[in-house]
Amino acid sequence: MMWVAVVALGAMTAPSFAAGDVERGAYLVRAGGCVACHTDIKGKGPEFAGGHALATPYGTFYSPNITPDKDTGIGKWTDADFVRALREGTSPDGDHYYPTFPYPTYTKMRDEDMLAIKAYLFTLKPVRRERQEHDVGPPFGWRFLMGAWKVMNFSDGELKPDPAQSAQWNRGAYLVDAVAHCGECHTPRSESGAMNMSMYMAGTNDGPENKSVPNITPDDETGVGKWDVADLVQLMKKGLKPNFDDVQGTMEEAVEYGLKYMTEEDLTDMAVYLKSIKSIRNKIGKAKK
Repeated sequence: MMWVAVVALGAMTAPSFAAGDVERGAYLVRAGGCVACHTDIKGKGPEFAGGHALATPYGTFYSPNITPDKDTGIGKWTDADFVRALREGTSPDGDHYYPTFPYPTYTKMRDEDMLAIKAYLFTLKPVRRERQEHDVGPPFGWRFLMGAWKVMNFSDGELKPDPAQSAQWNRGAYLVDAVAHCGECHTPRSESGAMNMSMYMAGTNDGPENKSVPNITPDDETGVGKWDVADLVQLMKKGLKPNFDDVQGTMEEAVEYGLKYMTEEDLTDMAVYLKSIKSIRNKIGKAKK
C-alpha cells in the first residue's frame, strides 16, 4: 500500500525502510514528477522512455529515456551513478546536465530516497528509444559551459530539517523543496537561468512552455494568501482552484501524472509549508498564447 511510503517520508532522521525500497520508490516517482517529464505525453509514447519537449526561453529541451534499457536508457547505471546525477547534476560519463533536469532541487533529497526511485525504475520494462537532441542554440547549447554555471549558481547537498519547526512543517518542506520541486516552475529566474531565491515561489511570466506561472506565496493580493490549506490540497489533488477554475498546461500535467497520487497527509503537509513561506507581492500576467 502507498501509505507505507509516507511513513518513511515522515521520518526526517533514520529511515524506516532500507535504501532501494521499490514501493517507496514508486510513490516518490509520482511525487517527483518523473512520469510527466520523462514521457512523450503528446506523442503518446511509452512511460519513462523520454522525448517530452520542454520549451524554454533558451530553447527546447527533450527529456531522456530513464527505463532500464542498457543501450538507450539507464540500465547500466550503478547506484553511485544515479545518486551523482541527482545530487551533482553529472552523468556517468562526467558530462554536466542542463538545469532543465531539476537537479538543483533534487540534490536536496536523501540518498535512500534517490535509491528507492532507482530501484523502482529498474523494475520497469526496458524500452529502446534513442535520446532526442536538444534544440538549443549557442551559447546555451554549449554543455561544457554548465561547469562554470554550476560554480556560480549551484550548491549540492541534502536538505536538513529545521529543529525549530514541527515534523509536519519539515516533511512539507522536504516534499516541496526536494521532491516535488515546486520552486523550479514557480520561482522566477535570473539572466543565467538560475532560480532567483529572493523571489521564491513568487511566480513568473516566463515559465515552462513560455507561459506564466502563478505566485503561490501567501500574499493576499497577488498570491494564495486568501486560500486555506484545504484549498491548496484541492488544487494539488484535483487541479481545481477555490473558484473551481481548473489548472492547465504543465500544472495540469503535474497533477494528472503526479500530485493526485499523493496522500492527503503529504499534500496537507506541503500546503502547511507553503502557507508559512515569505509573502511576496508579485502580480503575474495572463498566460501567453
